[in-house]
Amino acid sequence: MKSSKTNTVIMLIPWIIIFFIFWLYPLLFTGYLSLTKYNSLTNISEYIGLKNYVRMFNDAIFWKALKNTMFFTLGTVPFSTALAIFIASLLNTKVVKYKDFFRASFFLPSVTSLVVISLIFTNLYAKDGYVNFILSSLDLPFPERGWLLNTNTSLIAIMLMDIWSSFGYYMVIFLAAMQAIPKSMYDSAKIVGASHFYTLRRITIPMLKPTLIFVLVINVIKSFQIFIEIYIMTKGGPLHSTTTLVYMVFNNAFEKTDAMGYAAAISYFLFFILLLFSLIQIKLLSNNK
Repeated sequence: MKSSKTNTVIMLIPWIIIFFIFWLYPLLFTGYLSLTKYNSLTNISEYIGLKNYVRMFNDAIFWKALKNTMFFTLGTVPFSTALAIFIASLLNTKVVKYKDFFRASFFLPSVTSLVVISLIFTNLYAKDGYVNFILSSLDLPFPERGWLLNTNTSLIAIMLMDIWSSFGYYMVIFLAAMQAIPKSMYDSAKIVGASHFYTLRRITIPMLKPTLIFVLVINVIKSFQIFIEIYIMTKGGPLHSTTTLVYMVFNNAFEKTDAMGYAAAISYFLFFILLLFSLIQIKLLSNNK
């Protein structure tokens, strides 16, 4: 028995080392940095207590970034999730032909480099890009300076790109969960003449509850952490209309020499928001058992 416990401890040592070096130490060190004024050039830190947090809550750009992050999350999560469920439900039927082709086509953007996708959409959203060309051909209104240079359309344009590039990943998850639902339930629905939307609402979605909760939580966490698209496409502009919390952390930490502590404070704020959603996930999943 002792030998078995010893072997277990030895096997856990690599994980414990990785946990302390790459998770616990950065977390604690970030907490320390959030209480200091740290200069990244001189590597000198000065303890200032909670001043970074006071600065954060009095910073208009922080509230703008928080608002943009919340708007991005609320504007992408429901649509990407609903679209993923709808497409997965269609691919789970015998009506659609060439299912493997469509599965691969919808899933491909989610495994393509976000840098590449962002560069492509930057050109599509440009003043003389294909989006404006199509809208002008249809005599529809469009931002003349381009979608990413207009404060009213810049964030929405990135949100549309995010929905297109991410829903395929969630579609695969939902499709796998749907294929685990007993076919007898769908056969019974067909006998009584139930439509596709009726079976989707009454059978598929209720049976997908654990998967739906999982997808919603990881989707929310991903949306709160959006950075690459912002960095490549707009750099937080114009006029901070696309500045998000993670981009604000990056900007203060690596593009300014004396704001590493302030960036750490914002990071901790974001950490507790994501921790809250994780606890909600655990609560919902435990209630579902």
